[in-house]
Amino acid sequence: MLLQLKDSDDLVKIIDVQELIDPNIDVVHGKEQEGQEEQESDTFKKENLVFPSGEKLPRCWLDANYRNS
Repeated sequence: MLLQLKDSDDLVKIIDVQELIDPNIDVVHGKEQEGQEEQESDTFKKENLVFPSGEKLPRCWLDANYRNS
């Protein structure tokens, strides 16, 4: 799955989608998509990621207590 860094147009390929949808995990492992060569894996804070369309990630992916608010 590809996501975008909030403050730039850089795309990030998410390695483990289960990390992404687990609201108890604040960071995900991914690879920035730069050039044609495969980049090294890095960690990214979920709060800094959006969908390529600019839409925010679902709250249930970010907040384990989203139902209590």
